[in-house]
Amino acid sequence: MSFALQPATRRRVAYLSALCLALALAACEKIPGRPGPGPDVVRPEEVRDFATLFQGNCAGCHGNNGKDGASISLANPSYVEFAQEDIRGVIANGRNGKLMPAFAESAGGTLTSEQVDILARGIVEQWGDPASLAGAKPPAYEAAAAGDAQRGLQAYATFCARCHGQNGEGGASSANAGASGSNKLGSIVDPSYLALFSNQYLRSVTVAGRPDQGMPDWRGDAAQPMTDQQVTDIVAWMASKRVATPGQPYPTRP
Repeated sequence: MSFALQPATRRRVAYLSALCLALALAACEKIPGRPGPGPDVVRPEEVRDFATLFQGNCAGCHGNNGKDGASISLANPSYVEFAQEDIRGVIANGRNGKLMPAFAESAGGTLTSEQVDILARGIVEQWGDPASLAGAKPPAYEAAAAGDAQRGLQAYATFCARCHGQNGEGGASSANAGASGSNKLGSIVDPSYLALFSNQYLRSVTVAGRPDQGMPDWRGDAAQPMTDQQVTDIVAWMASKRVATPGQPYPTRP
């Protein structure tokens, strides 16, 4: 048996069906945790706020405020002025084989070219300060010549041994070591430490220092600041302490 609905009845059924569907869709949009299509939803590639981009991509290694992180302090005017021309390239392309990843989409990362620009510009604007150099010119960002480890040991003895120990073995770390010289910092020749960082990182720290850990920049406390070649030689000496099997007492046999 079949029933034929009157036209008015069919219209009412259609209306009620549409109303139920609209209510159901509205209820779905209000489910907690489910984003709606409204204007407040921002896709990751649309984020253009420096603080948000820095927190999501940089703070994990460089610290929430650009300092006190595991990696080099960005909230350091000496570093920003030293590396200013290269900051964008480092963010975009990372450091091959080391802990700094590439963030640009063109290099396999997740950030657009505009977002990389925002991060690079924000670091310079927030933490750079040309006046911090007091007219001094830091060594070049990248070494222009090869380093000599033996000369580096001599330069290390002049500029670094007072805090890091005669042979780089260090001692108990102290946030005041750079200022007072009364305590040693940690070892800078530990093979596991050296395995983590590139020569460029070692150069950056030697030139810019780590003010968040009490380490001065290349001007230090000596009578004369380090020359570009002395920085290069000190890095060569540290690099000579790397081993093939860091963290292992003996190399494994094939």
